[in-house]
Amino acid sequence: MNGMRSNQIKQGLEKAPHRSLLKALGLTDEEMNRPFIGIVGSKNDIIPGHINLDKIAEAVKAGVRMAGGVPFEFETIGVCDGIAMNHIGMKYSLGSRELIADTVETMALAHQFDALVFIPNCDKIVPGMLMAAVRLNVPSIFISGGPMLAGKVPDRAKRLSLTDMFEGVGAVAAGRMTPQELDELENSACPTCGSCSGMFTANSMNCMSEILGMALPGNGTIPAVYSERIRLAKQAGMQVMTLLEKNIRPRDILTADAFHNAITMDMAIGCSTNSVLHLLAIAHEADIPLDIHTFNEISSVTPHICKLAPASATFIEDLYFAGGIGAMMKEIDKLGLLKKDCLTVTGKTIGENFAPCEVKDRNVIRSVEDPHSKDGGLAILFGNLAPEGSVVKKGAVAPEMMVHQGPARVFNSEEEASAAILGGKIHAGDVVVIRYEGPKGGPGMREMLSPTSQIAGVGLDKEVALITDGRFSGASRGASIGHVSPEAASGGLIGLVEEGDQILIDIPHYKLELLVDEETLAERRKQWVRPEPKIKTGYMARYAKMVQSASVGAIYEK
Repeated sequence: MNGMRSNQIKQGLEKAPHRSLLKALGLTDEEMNRPFIGIVGSKNDIIPGHINLDKIAEAVKAGVRMAGGVPFEFETIGVCDGIAMNHIGMKYSLGSRELIADTVETMALAHQFDALVFIPNCDKIVPGMLMAAVRLNVPSIFISGGPMLAGKVPDRAKRLSLTDMFEGVGAVAAGRMTPQELDELENSACPTCGSCSGMFTANSMNCMSEILGMALPGNGTIPAVYSERIRLAKQAGMQVMTLLEKNIRPRDILTADAFHNAITMDMAIGCSTNSVLHLLAIAHEADIPLDIHTFNEISSVTPHICKLAPASATFIEDLYFAGGIGAMMKEIDKLGLLKKDCLTVTGKTIGENFAPCEVKDRNVIRSVEDPHSKDGGLAILFGNLAPEGSVVKKGAVAPEMMVHQGPARVFNSEEEASAAILGGKIHAGDVVVIRYEGPKGGPGMREMLSPTSQIAGVGLDKEVALITDGRFSGASRGASIGHVSPEAASGGLIGLVEEGDQILIDIPHYKLELLVDEETLAERRKQWVRPEPKIKTGYMARYAKMVQSASVGAIYEK
């Protein structure tokens, strides 16, 4: 085939050495004349959501071969956010997103693949790969490993997710659960491979891949252990050859209208707060202007019609059986909120993709006439404490905490806050403030699943709020407000909060205010000294120097 990118490594007299190396792989002359397809894997043995990706990759390669391509698999890195939680490892999670994008770019350009199939599943791997896809702009398709099934303890009706484990720690510390009961949960909460079973960050971003048009219908919700997932992987392998033939590229798909649809459905589902961070970063790679205020604008007209764990006892597998993302989009489209003409990897428009879908369970996907709330599941709060914005998963906030005012309890690290919570030093009405955990100050903007879960575990989730310049796991619930920008390490007002200061949280009016007069704040600012960097060598030291505010997606400046 003429015009293939891979001809750069296999055609012409001067490429004889290259062909010799390719033949060392076992390639035949016939294969040399076919398109070379990069299979961007992320299989490893430490992430439960990635231990099955070898099977997905084999299915993808089978699909590529059936459609006439030659597949070449390579792997990128991946961090399990659950295992990296509440220690130094979490400082490296968000930073891995940029590394993933860079490593994929390196491999794809060094070997001149004609097209790419991306196989992510968990948290930062999905957005990192999406950033790489739009940066490279070669025909590409996504197929994730799929979600984990919910856990279940024998003889109990309640199903479980990883949230129950983190909250169980607080419950044991407060004497509300026995260690033996926690051990029983430990053995049952994560029963299969796959991305954790609620609408946490991994499942949020896999659903976003489908909504954006970069993955086939079903990508977001088909369980990891279902054979349907393998069939979808084969279809993805075949479909990438069609994308190559038709020269359909990521920038043809990831348009401004596609991001409008993604934010709309983000609000309808009530995804992880991390989705804000990642959609901003992917749009930046696509050279599409996307302002954080847009999230509130879209939220104000988008009903929240599906509430999954941690906001409810409903799980991603329930959304699958209820009709999946396609059924949700069709329901939201009744209000005319979606841009139906957006191109997708099916070669059809997103509207054509969801047209045959139907809602099969109104307990899971509510009608637009009977939503959980008339506006979206996420909110961006502004005020003197967060002039550039902060993010809350309001769909997981108890009604009595939607407006709250209380005294600040100030901590300069996650560890300090956790010790106070588990030590019984946090009381009803308090506003826990955790600072110097932002993109630069952390560095790496650690997730605060442990302290938010500990607050819930000790029974204070309807009485205590938490504010941080770090971020949250999608598994966090309660009045947990993250991404406070500017962060403390950049001179943000959160660095000037003192113990006992009154803080006002008004989620319905998108407000986050420190109730301290300007004269007092000016005096405090004169005394403020920027802390020494917590990490002074290696990758995260470089990351801290390059990373931008969470309000623009914690990106590197181009």
